[in-house]
Amino acid sequence: MFQSLSDRLTNAFKHFKNKGKLTEADVKEGMREIKLALLEADVNFKVVKEFIKITTERAIGSDVLESLMPAQQIVKIVNEELTALMGNQNSKLMISSKPPTVIMMAGLQGAGKTTHTGKLALLYKKQGKRPLLAACDVYRPAAIKQLQVVGEAVGVPVFTLENCNEPVKIAKAALEHAIKHGHDMLFIDTAGRLHIDENLMEELKQIKAAVSPTEILFVVDAMTGQDAVNAAESFNSLLDITGVILTKLDGDTRGGAALSVRQVTGKPIKFIGTGEKLDCIEPFYPDRMASRILGMGDVLSLIEKAEQSLDEKKSKELERKLREQTFTLTDFLDQFAQLRSMGPLDQLMGMLPGANTAAMKDVKIDEKQIDRMEAIILSMTPNERDNPDVINASRKKRIATGCGLTVEEVNKLLKQYEGTKKLMKQFAGASGQMGKSMGGKFLGRQKSKSKKKRK
Repeated sequence: MFQSLSDRLTNAFKHFKNKGKLTEADVKEGMREIKLALLEADVNFKVVKEFIKITTERAIGSDVLESLMPAQQIVKIVNEELTALMGNQNSKLMISSKPPTVIMMAGLQGAGKTTHTGKLALLYKKQGKRPLLAACDVYRPAAIKQLQVVGEAVGVPVFTLENCNEPVKIAKAALEHAIKHGHDMLFIDTAGRLHIDENLMEELKQIKAAVSPTEILFVVDAMTGQDAVNAAESFNSLLDITGVILTKLDGDTRGGAALSVRQVTGKPIKFIGTGEKLDCIEPFYPDRMASRILGMGDVLSLIEKAEQSLDEKKSKELERKLREQTFTLTDFLDQFAQLRSMGPLDQLMGMLPGANTAAMKDVKIDEKQIDRMEAIILSMTPNERDNPDVINASRKKRIATGCGLTVEEVNKLLKQYEGTKKLMKQFAGASGQMGKSMGGKFLGRQKSKSKKKRK
C-alpha cells in the first residue's frame, strides 16, 4: 500500500539530503515535489494545499535552516504533519456502558461492508465479546446468505426475519433479540447502492432513529481514491457518521483516501482492511501509517502481530534448543509455519524499519518457495529431520524423489538451514532472548515499552 506515494516522497527528500545547508528556496523546491507526490496519490487538493502551507512554514523556521542536519528535520516535520493529517491518535470503537453496543455499518455496494461486518465481529469476539450480526440488506441478491456464510466462518450468529422486507423492523427485532440473549455487541449490516440516493439515505436515517447506534461506521473502498472521500463526506453530512473503515489497503491504492478522509469529514479512520481473510483487519494508527508511508517501518504493528500469532510455549522451547544447540529441521519447519501465521510475507517486510521501498518495489516474495521447502522436510524421516548430518547422497536422492523436486533443491534447503542455525545461535548467544525474537520475551518487553510511551 502507498507504494507510489512512498517512492515519490523518497525522491522529494533527495532535494534536501544533497545539501549541507538549506535555503528558503531549497525548501520550497522540495515542498513542490512533495505537493506533486500527494496530488498524484489522489489526495484532496484543499487538503494538500493546507498541508504544504503548514509544512513549509515549519520547514523554513530557524530550527531547520540553521540545523546541522536539516534534511532529517524536514523528514521529521513531514512525518508529524502526515500523522496530524490522519488524526494524530488511534480512535477506538466506543463501547456502550449499557449493553449491547450497537454498530451500524453503512456504505456503497462493493466496498466490502458485509465482509468487514464479520471481520469486526471476529475481532471483538477474540476480545471476549458476544457479538450478534443483523442482516438488514433485503435488496441485494444473496446479501443475507453472504452474511450468514461470513457469520458461520467467524462463529458469530446472524439474526434474520423470514419473509420480512423491512430493514427498520429487522434492526429493531435484532436489538431486542441481542438484549434478550445476552449479546453485548450488535453489528447491523445495512443495504448499499451503486451510488448515493435519497431512498438509501432515508432508510439509513430510519434505522438510526430506531436503534440509536453507538457507532455509525462508513465502510469505503480505498482503491476508489477521491471518490471514496466524496462518498464519506456525503454520508457524514446526512448521517453524522462516527468513523470510517478503509478497505482494500492491500491493493494497488494510491493512498489519497487515507490521507484525505479525516481532514474532509472531521471523522476518524478507525479500522483498515488489509487482506481478503476474515482476520485481516487492523485498528488504524495515524503515526504508524505515516511511518510506513515514509519508509520508516512499523515495528509496533509487527510486534503486535507476532504476539497475536506466535506460540509463546514454542518460542520458549526454541530458545532452550538454541542454547543447547539442538535446533533441528523440524524446528526449522515449525518456524516457517509460525511466521506465515502472521500474514503475507511482503506485508511483514513493509513493516521493517529502514526497508527500502523503492528497492523492494519489484521484489515478489515467492511463498511457493516455502511450500517447496516444507515438502522437502516432510519427505524426510523423523531421524533425518532431527539429525540432518546423516543425510548422505543416496538419502538426498530419495528425499528429492519423494517430494518431486531435485537434489539441488534439497542441498539448497540444507545450506539455508545451516545458515539459519548459525545466525540464530549468534542471536541467542548475544542476547539470551532468541526465543522471543520469534515472538516471545523480547517482543513482549518491546511492547511494554511502547505502551509506556503511548501513555
